[in-house]
Amino acid sequence: MLPVVVAIVPIFLLIVMGFVLRRILLKEDILWSGTERLVYYVLFPALLFQSLARAKLAEVPFAGVAGALLIAVFLMVALCLALRPLLMKRLGVSGPTFTSIFQCSCRWQTYVGLAVAGSLYGAVGLTLASVAIVAMIPVLNITAVWVLARYASPTRLSWPRILLAIAQNPLIWGCAVGMAFNLSGLALPLWANEFLDALGRSSLALGLLVVGAGLKLKGVLRPDGPALLGCFLKLIVMPAFAISLGIAFGLSGASLAIVACCASVPTASSAYLLARQMGGDAPLVAETLTLQTVLAIITMPIAIALVK
Repeated sequence: MLPVVVAIVPIFLLIVMGFVLRRILLKEDILWSGTERLVYYVLFPALLFQSLARAKLAEVPFAGVAGALLIAVFLMVALCLALRPLLMKRLGVSGPTFTSIFQCSCRWQTYVGLAVAGSLYGAVGLTLASVAIVAMIPVLNITAVWVLARYASPTRLSWPRILLAIAQNPLIWGCAVGMAFNLSGLALPLWANEFLDALGRSSLALGLLVVGAGLKLKGVLRPDGPALLGCFLKLIVMPAFAISLGIAFGLSGASLAIVACCASVPTASSAYLLARQMGGDAPLVAETLTLQTVLAIITMPIAIALVK
């Protein structure tokens, strides 16, 4: 249980630091806006590229792990889209708010997943977590961009404009190029690997600081319905989907534990950046992410313990 807690607490502290810095030391909006663009267009894509380029996919049960997580993602996407009419009718949820519920229910925090996987199972855990990156990140980024382009805009976008928005997403390009490099069999030069590694490490801290800077403390202390729904779907329903599928695919031991780990982590901090860039409800993402991070200290160890 301790490695899970150790992996999550620093993330929460970075979010808190961003909140404090925004209100005490670094109050200028332009500073945080520039940092946000740097993370979104440069640092996160570099991290995704390097993670996929270095993944040792042949050493793990790729089909079972990837299949369980990918189908779990599709089930959650379908569930969120099926809930949208009910949420709009009964709770008055707007388009931008729905896109944030969607992101917070489906996407996953890669950094926590990798940290916990490595702490629990070493190199094997990191390789299995890399399979999760291959399976989940491209699909999740594409669906998130599509949902934001379709529902966060005041007027419904045409398909060509939606496809253009997807094609221009730097996170998707980071995944696509990283996977292509992996399949090519080439190896990154030492200098390039160290350069990308430095960019990737920077993305974690800066991305979470930006999330904290946009946080509304009042919303965290008094969470509303959409935030609680996002927590329930991400921390309870998504792990239930993935673990059930993993068992159905014959996974056990480390493979099933990593499936549980990657399905039960909080949502991606890049969800906040994407919401800011494409008109989603960014404060709701920040609120939900913080709540999920706190609650995941309890729910993640339970999910992993159920399958170990």
